[in-house]
Amino acid sequence: VKVGKKEEKLGIRGSSTSEMIFEDVFVPDENVLGDPLGGFKIALETLDGGRIGIASQALGIHRACLEECLKYSSERQQFGREIGKFQAIAWKIADMGTELEAARHLVHAAAFKRDAGEACTKEAAMAKLFASQACNRAAQDAVQIHGGAGYTQEFPVERHYRDARITEIYEGATDIQRIVISRALATNQ
Repeated sequence: VKVGKKEEKLGIRGSSTSEMIFEDVFVPDENVLGDPLGGFKIALETLDGGRIGIASQALGIHRACLEECLKYSSERQQFGREIGKFQAIAWKIADMGTELEAARHLVHAAAFKRDAGEACTKEAAMAKLFASQACNRAAQDAVQIHGGAGYTQEFPVERHYRDARITEIYEGATDIQRIVISRALATNQ
């Protein structure tokens, strides 16, 4: 087993990404997970848990964006008052909070089904789709609320913006989630 080069990434830099290279690796029968010919099925089943995990990660980034915006908008003054008092900023923060709460409910519903041993493919895909998209909107709005400073490394929202991007990509991109959801809805799963 060899580890390939460490990838230089846009975000989530605290988590290394490298290629794992398996050459001439022997796995004894007693160490094989599942049916040797059933790997694809096992891989698909693990996606549900991964999608719930990614949706949870998106919740964390989203919440951090909201907290940073609440703090900044109450401290930053423009035209003699806190910027959080301006309707445009207040509405962005309201939408950010509302979408965070909705995403949290979807994630919890999927996680509860998985914990109970129930099928949760549709719920996991819905949670990942909604939470990752809401997270990216929150990150974009957080940078906007912080203005020019949001584009600098002075404030954490710059990092949150970079970190949010991957949540719409791994464990199946946004369009894949839509396909999974539509198929589940069509078959009443």
